[in-house]
Amino acid sequence: MKIFAYSLRPYDEQGFFEDICRRKGIEYGFTSEYPSLENAHLCEGYDALSILTNTMDPALLDKFKSLGIRYISTRTIGYDHIDNTYAHKIGIRTASISYDPTGVADYSIMMMLMGLRKIMPIIERGNIQDYSLKGKLGRHIQDCIVGIIGTGRIGTKVIEHLSGFGCKMLCYDIRQNVSAAKYAEYTDLETIYKNCDIISLHVPGLEENYHMIGKEQIAKMKDGVMIINCARGMLIDTQAMIEGIESGKIGFAGLDTIEHEAGLYYLDRKGDILDNHDMAILKSYPNVLLTSHMAFYTDVAVREMVEHCVEGILEMDEGLENPFEIKD
Repeated sequence: MKIFAYSLRPYDEQGFFEDICRRKGIEYGFTSEYPSLENAHLCEGYDALSILTNTMDPALLDKFKSLGIRYISTRTIGYDHIDNTYAHKIGIRTASISYDPTGVADYSIMMMLMGLRKIMPIIERGNIQDYSLKGKLGRHIQDCIVGIIGTGRIGTKVIEHLSGFGCKMLCYDIRQNVSAAKYAEYTDLETIYKNCDIISLHVPGLEENYHMIGKEQIAKMKDGVMIINCARGMLIDTQAMIEGIESGKIGFAGLDTIEHEAGLYYLDRKGDILDNHDMAILKSYPNVLLTSHMAFYTDVAVREMVEHCVEGILEMDEGLENPFEIKD
């Protein structure tokens, strides 16, 4: 087995990648570049690719197929950046990975607490030596009703960790989770929209979840509602959210991901003129915390992302069951 890794970061992923390939006896190659038609030739002679959140469209997939690639595994939980239907059509098997949900769960809770305690104005005004109290009055999280949409591994971990804060929690998922039900009450989305002070999203970026939070849903929410998104940008209609923030309907938004972030996050773009108007608008609001899709970014998660990616490729090649192979 020969695996070629694209977008491999030398300062964190590379060491883990080299270690597991050495232990498994895998021949490997890598580049820090994102895959493109221009650099696709780098993987010639390899059997499988390891990638990140870069778009894998039919043209690029055709190129990789012509170079002998049989497997593509993304070092991410989400896989909506791969045209899996087309990949399977041309005979390329695809997979994603899993990693410890603690990092994303705790990051989501951190955003809730930062919003409740007005940490952004506290820091920004402190930087100009404004230590006055006006406009910095916070709230207790135990006085809030928190709604968690999506109770998979991450959503359930949010619920488990929030249980120690003493807040009431409502949750929703198409499948109920026994672990989540120990601490949160399952209900419908309408009830969450109407009753929750904080709404945190933890659902996958599937077509049926596109803009699940839009103008209609925001209108049903409490005035001053807090929205947290550490899942996928496409879950929220950005224009509707901007309108909600400007009207005061949304009191705080903690966004680790937004729509149209491709080509921005994980890259050094300082000095560049960015064409993402939505990002510019969101960054201008004092009640929006925008981070660069890094809720996952812990030492444990990075190691597991690399190891599970490589192990999953081996499982597919050896005819074993890879639970994260993408079948649809």
